[in-house]
Amino acid sequence: MKSKFNKAFMYIFLILVSIICIFPFIWMLISTTNLSKDITLGKMTIGAELLNNFRRLSEMVDLKQVLFNSSKIAIIVTIVAIVVCSMAGYGFEMYRSKYKNYLFILLLVSMMLPFSAMMIPLFKMFSKMGLLNTHIAVIIPGIATAFLIFFFRQSNKTFPRELMEAARIDGLNEVQIFFKVYMPSMKSTFSAAAIITFMASWNGFLWPLIVLQSPDKKTLPLVISSLSSAYQPDYGVIMAAILISVIPTVLIFFLLQKNFVEGMVGSVK
Repeated sequence: MKSKFNKAFMYIFLILVSIICIFPFIWMLISTTNLSKDITLGKMTIGAELLNNFRRLSEMVDLKQVLFNSSKIAIIVTIVAIVVCSMAGYGFEMYRSKYKNYLFILLLVSMMLPFSAMMIPLFKMFSKMGLLNTHIAVIIPGIATAFLIFFFRQSNKTFPRELMEAARIDGLNEVQIFFKVYMPSMKSTFSAAAIITFMASWNGFLWPLIVLQSPDKKTLPLVISSLSSAYQPDYGVIMAAILISVIPTVLIFFLLQKNFVEGMVGSVK
């Protein structure tokens, strides 16, 4: 009897938590179909303004250019960051060096620094290089993060070193071992890293806000921010823009959900 009660309580608790978690997303979907005045009045029924909201959004901003900017930055950052950080994490774990532990400690210390503390030095550096108002200035700070290197280094502890020794016996060099043996074996870790990096880059706001000034360079979060800060914001249009920004991250997460969970627990496949 007690076990049934505990089980029922657990299910009720999980249902309540699930409702709380998905309610903002459901509210966003419903609001996308309503007028701005209906949203402010708290209307919670599906309306008929979905197509009109998307039409007004396309009239207010160049959606194709904005989506291209966000996609370009997120894809480049994800690919380059995964290659660079996986190599760094691989080197920290697989090779012996007298000073690697000291270097790794410095890397961990850098994780404690808030990004806001590094924005002024980064801004001055990119200003001197003439890279302000370019996507390169947004991409470079994201291609080598301490967290991602730490993530790969910890995940590499589960990688069987016997595979490396066998590959060396077969005549593979270190670069070939990394790309032909290590990467296929750690695909779950790479999937988890790809999801984390893509979502962080796609939703990046503060640094792009500082370095990107031209409307043709702006990303989707910056456009949503500008729509929200209007004198009379159209909440239906804002919700339509937010829906567009959420769809790619949701799709990527659900497509790679299994690999994400396996990668976070450090499994090798």
